[in-house]
Amino acid sequence: MTAFSLEPAQLAWCAELRALAAERLRPLAEKGEPGRVNRALVAELGGLGLLGRLFTSGALDLCLMRESLAYACTEAETALALQGLGAHPVHAHGTEPQRARWLPRVADGTAIAAFALSEPGAGSDAAALDLRAEAEGGGSSGSGHATRWRLTGEKCWISNAPEADFYTVFARTTPGAGARGVTAFLVPADRPGLTGAGLDMLSPHPVGALGFDAVPVTADDVLGEVDRGFRVAMGTLNLFRPSVGAFAVGMARAALDATVAHTAGRDAFGGRLRDLQAVSHQVAEMALRTEAARLMVYAAATAYDEDAPDVPRRAAMAKLLATETAQYVVDAAVQLHGARALQRGHLLEHLYREVRAPRIYEGASEVQRGIIAKELYAAHQEAR
Repeated sequence: MTAFSLEPAQLAWCAELRALAAERLRPLAEKGEPGRVNRALVAELGGLGLLGRLFTSGALDLCLMRESLAYACTEAETALALQGLGAHPVHAHGTEPQRARWLPRVADGTAIAAFALSEPGAGSDAAALDLRAEAEGGGSSGSGHATRWRLTGEKCWISNAPEADFYTVFARTTPGAGARGVTAFLVPADRPGLTGAGLDMLSPHPVGALGFDAVPVTADDVLGEVDRGFRVAMGTLNLFRPSVGAFAVGMARAALDATVAHTAGRDAFGGRLRDLQAVSHQVAEMALRTEAARLMVYAAATAYDEDAPDVPRRAAMAKLLATETAQYVVDAAVQLHGARALQRGHLLEHLYREVRAPRIYEGASEVQRGIIAKELYAAHQEAR
């Protein structure tokens, strides 16, 4: 791939994904219940081999999948992304028994994964986690000598909760240690003491809260190393943040294409809407911003695949620009379509509800700006 375009094979694959999303995934999505896991849709993603690609593809391929699916079926895109987000820590940091038990089932769509980081008092400030992992048998939680813990506390705003089959859970093993005292655990949904409830959210994908009442976990459930779980979380987010941007780009491109078609064919004021300079310039601005966001997303994903040193900054920039752009483009599309775009079932009504959440999850826009600034000043300090 050059800095400006995709290879023909990549373009063909994206077109194939858009067609699959429209013809095979959209009908299943329409049969799903908002706020609930659509297992039939997830199983179809597995049957098509797309979930398996989560563990064999690089960041750029992940972006191409998410952008292409989002263009035609946001529910399918989100179902795929949530499987990847919840299972990537197992793929990247899990033991062989953990991987053997869960990854084949995630890949074929028979096990639902979830990434459980956020808490009622720790959303954007992920290092401020309160979920406690209390050591059993007299071992020190943070010393690395404990082999059994009890998880006590809450998680909130967890996608796929409470219906997931397992959760990647981040808990505090060393009090007062900030990011250095967090451990990642793989927690099956049937562990005693683990409860959950769905939340009624604006976006249609499932989101819930989890309660942990002395939930037992052992050393066999640890992902990575004790007290090094924050690295697991940030590594996962660095991979998925550019692809959140790709999801946003897919929605923006769908809104843009719908707007071009609408303004080209809509009669108004003795001509077509496109003949009004205010309209055509608005459409041009939508296209400009969408293309800029797409290029930044691809650049960030390529940097991740090449193990570049500035991945956190690039990932934050891509996620920030693309999600803010998509909000602008979808809003402008609604304005140019008029009242029809506000009807339930209209593409833009759907996108208008979907486009808001990505500016918050996996690090709100303000958090991304903080990451960018931190990385810039760190680089400046190193150069002195």
